[in-house]
Amino acid sequence: MTSLASNKKAHHDFELLEDFEGGLKLTGPEVKSVRAGNTSLTGAFLTFQKGELYLKNAHIGHYAPAGKDQPENTRLDRKVLVHKRELNRLRAKHEAERLTIVPISLYTSRGFVKLGFALARGKKKHEKRETLKQRDLDREIRTRMKE
Repeated sequence: MTSLASNKKAHHDFELLEDFEGGLKLTGPEVKSVRAGNTSLTGAFLTFQKGELYLKNAHIGHYAPAGKDQPENTRLDRKVLVHKRELNRLRAKHEAERLTIVPISLYTSRGFVKLGFALARGKKKHEKRETLKQRDLDREIRTRMKE
């Protein structure tokens, strides 16, 4: 399992409740570009359209050796492939509990490009400050324990 991209901002802005994984439907040059590391998940999110799950606002750069006949690098919708049971469960929690679905990481597994995503609840400003304070305290405790 090779990590290709991660959304570090998601851990800061959201409280991640439950993790999922799904395949990502990409074109050939997009797969090559993802494997080359020309991707960014910052600002990306997942939505439901026509009963299916789609990744929006993920940036995948052009793959130069593929030529000029590539789709736009900020093509907005990329289909996420998940099982029907998981899709129904995700939709129910998304609508009932008003949760957001946030992409966390992009990686390869057995040659396929996979997307790790999570159901998340947005943090308020004071909650973000609290987590930063707690992280600093934990770091300070660890350094003192080493001494």
